[in-house]
Amino acid sequence: MSITFTEAKTFTQEQACRLFRSVGWVSANYPERLYKALMGSPTVITAWDGDRLVGLVRALDDGSMLTYVHYVLVDPEYQGKGIAGHMIEMVKNKYRDYFYIEVMPEESKNASFYEKHGFRIMDDGVAMQIVNPDW
Repeated sequence: MSITFTEAKTFTQEQACRLFRSVGWVSANYPERLYKALMGSPTVITAWDGDRLVGLVRALDDGSMLTYVHYVLVDPEYQGKGIAGHMIEMVKNKYRDYFYIEVMPEESKNASFYEKHGFRIMDDGVAMQIVNPDW
């Protein structure tokens, strides 16, 4: 298995949805919106096994000080092989001159993964969101 990584947005809507479905993320239920969001994002790093999309990281930034890592996902068949870690290191390298690189793991069990890559739990930080009830 030879995994390649790129920032080129060469994936199709179908490939992205298949990857998001593989990890059970609700975003896959909105293929057009998901694809539009990914294509409009400043940074999308993808991992490929041949022509199969097996991993993806999306980072949103303000162009100067803050980068927010929003999606980090790897197809379950490829998890545990260092793919997510490699993509996170690519984000850290790209944004090394920014003041903040932030991530908000949606499940606390994933915090240790980010800690291995240098992230620290924010003092008194609290994750918050609004979910649009019309979706």
